[in-house]
Amino acid sequence: MIMTSAVFAGIIVYNLGFTTGMLAILLGNAVLMVYVGTLSYIAGRSGKNFALTAADTFGGKGFRVVSAFLSTLVIGWFAFQTGMVGPTLNISMGWSVGWITLLAGVLFVALTFIGIRAISWIGVVASIMFVPLGIVAVVIAARDGGIGSAMSYQGGAGASAMSFGVAVTMVIACFADSGTMTADFTRWAKDGKQGALAAFAAFPVAYFIAQLVGTFVVALGASAEPQKTGGDFLHVLVNNGGVLLPLGVLFVFVNLGSVCAHCLYNGAVGFGHITGRTMRQLTIVLGIVGTIAAVAGIWSYFEAWLNILGVLVPPIGVILILDQFIFANRRAPAAVLYWKPFAAWAIGAGVALLTHFEAPQLSDAVVAMVVGGLAFTALTYLPAAPLESQEPALSGEAA
Repeated sequence: MIMTSAVFAGIIVYNLGFTTGMLAILLGNAVLMVYVGTLSYIAGRSGKNFALTAADTFGGKGFRVVSAFLSTLVIGWFAFQTGMVGPTLNISMGWSVGWITLLAGVLFVALTFIGIRAISWIGVVASIMFVPLGIVAVVIAARDGGIGSAMSYQGGAGASAMSFGVAVTMVIACFADSGTMTADFTRWAKDGKQGALAAFAAFPVAYFIAQLVGTFVVALGASAEPQKTGGDFLHVLVNNGGVLLPLGVLFVFVNLGSVCAHCLYNGAVGFGHITGRTMRQLTIVLGIVGTIAAVAGIWSYFEAWLNILGVLVPPIGVILILDQFIFANRRAPAAVLYWKPFAAWAIGAGVALLTHFEAPQLSDAVVAMVVGGLAFTALTYLPAAPLESQEPALSGEAA
């Protein structure tokens, strides 16, 4: 449950209205539930992190391309989420965007450096804080018209409103990269079933709760700038003063710190397998890079960022699922590089990109999944290429 989810959900409802917006949110959650749940099942069953899982499908050297790509994206998410702290507190408190963002970056890097236990604990605290503060914000927002008035909200974007497909893509893209790399966390599950249950707790349960708060904040007219900040409800808490003011400020750091630490950890582990460096060494280096990007104002480009994620990332997870869950009995021996998953990835992303420009009413992310999956299925039944040289499967961890 993170503030970013509430922000994006609020933007969706502002564009589509409450009923249609909620439908898009539910559909996106359903897709993520199946997508991340299946990947988590595979991770819990095998005990392998994302890099090792990707090596089984893309090859002992091919996995480096995929791992580096997704690790770069999650560091981008670290930068975006860290960059959100400054504007959020600026709107509500009037504090300096740059200095607050820098402080947040330093704190989040330090948290990640401590390790996975600290990251897990702050995630628990963030969830515990989100529910009561989110409920309080909605209750405050509903004082005048009542909660029922939200149901009739028709949106405020008018002719410039996003399409239903774009809204679904936003829901999926928000966790497409971290969801694809879920194995870095769910590999610790006792078995595949436990891994899938952990994913279900996130998608749709926790994700939807956060989104629901954001939709009500916008639909009840309590958002400061619904077209930009969506369901950000910090100002609702702060404006009521008292104990809600310090709690609200603490909540922003804890909540966004949780997701930032997870993203930075994902990226550090991923690059660790590529470079041979430890997670903590890379946490410092990547954290500095991400914090610089955050201070530079990367948050203002979030729409373009979500478009990139929705087009390029979803085919990867679908290919992993098909290769290791559906077509496991047809898999070739371990190789340096498999061309088929790369070809399917390119086809899925290419068609999704074309969809983005030529058929914006459709969801880029769903198109990428479907086309990438169909392409890989077709390629799976082709004879193995003689160039796929044999090599022992990747094993062990470098971070």
